[in-house]
Formats: sequence, C-alpha cells, structure tokens
Amino acid sequence: MKILGLIPARGGSKGVPDKNIKLIDGKPLIAYTIEAAKESKLLTKIVVSTDSNKIIDIVKKYHCNYLKRSSKNAQDTSTIEPVIFEVLDQLKSDFDIIVLLQPTAPIREGKDIDEVIKLFIENKKLECVVSVVELNDIHPARMYNLDESFKMLPLNKNLEKRRRQDLPSVFLRNGAIYAVKVSEFLKDKTLIRENKKAYVMPESKWLNIDTPRDLLFAEVMIKEWKMQKKDA
Repeated sequence: MKILGLIPARGGSKGVPDKNIKLIDGKPLIAYTIEAAKESKLLTKIVVSTDSNKIIDIVKKYHCNYLKRSSKNAQDTSTIEPVIFEVLDQLKSDFDIIVLLQPTAPIREGKDIDEVIKLFIENKKLECVVSVVELNDIHPARMYNLDESFKMLPLNKNLEKRRRQDLPSVFLRNGAIYAVKVSEFLKDKTLIRENKKAYVMPESKWLNIDTPRDLLFAEVMIKEWKMQKKDA
C-alpha cells in the first residue's frame, strides 16, 4: 500500500501566533511531528502542507517535503478536507491511505503511526482509524449545560452521582493520528468516517496545543515524555 503522512501546518493562529514553530523544550513544535513521521517504517511519503514561509524554512532544516497551501485553505474558518484534496491534487499520485498528523498534538511516536497503519493491513474493510485516550476524572458524568439562570443540567443525569470507579469508560480524540482509506474519503469528502476504529493511546500522550496555557503544559509534558522514552 502507498501511504501518505500528511502534516497540516497553517501559519496563522489567533490563539497562539506562530504556534507551529514555537520552541518547546528547545525545538520547534512542528519538528516533533516530522520526527515521529520519519520514525515510521510504513509511511511511503511525508509532506507538510503550509502557507507559511517561516514554517517552510523549518521544514527544510528537518529535511522534509512540503507543499505550499493556497490562501483559501489557510483561513481560520478552513476545514481539513479541502486541504487534503489540495495535497492529493498537487502530488498527482495515488495513495491508498492518508495518515493525518497534526503538529499541535506532538506526543506520538513512529511506532504509534505504524500500529495504526497495521490495522488497515489486517482489516481490508477498515475505513478510518482515530487515536483516542481514555478519560477518567474528566468524564461526561461530571459535565453540565447551564440554562439562562445558570441552573446546572447534567449531560447524563443517571451517571451524575456515581463514583469515578463505577463510571463506564469513555474515550476522547487526542488529535495525534487520523487515518483514512483514500477511496472512502473520496466518496463523501469526510476525514472521520462513520465506520471507524479507535487506536487507544495512554493519557501521557494527550496534549493539544491551542492556547498559551497549553504551551505551558507542553513544556513540562514533552520533557517528561522524553525522559520516559529514554528510560524505555
């Protein structure tokens, strides 16, 4: 199978300007995703899609391929599906699977990417795989809607008063890996398919960087992750 590792890295970000190239423990944020993709033994090609010359300069330093993204697909309101179509059109090559690797979820390894790809190899009917982490204290049973008077309306009234140990397992997309069979993606232009399977990652690999507060967490979490890798 021909498998494309796609790293989408838009230059503009209102929450954290130049987010994808912020230094985290001495390294640009996007570098962690490029390195993980290069660790993979099963990706056929790795490409960064970006509209930013600053990002391109860093991508070149890490010896990775890149494609210049159109301005219409680099807006705050842009969705990922048109970006994927643009990349496929630019590459003029047929791929069987696309593995989307967001730089803002930097804690993953090449072996995680390969484990996701193996799921497609083992199951020819599989359409989509999404990486997730199990939630514990952060659980829908602890979440509420508020009405106009700030009255608390539990998302699940039946679970609201249960002990944490008695709550059913729930899982959250951690943003690290999205993989889709190209033939299925082209049918209705949707990355996350109805027929999808989870790739469960440990909570230690749950990091999404969208705010300045997230950047503070990132520094600590990435240092800890590096130590765990070194001790493994």
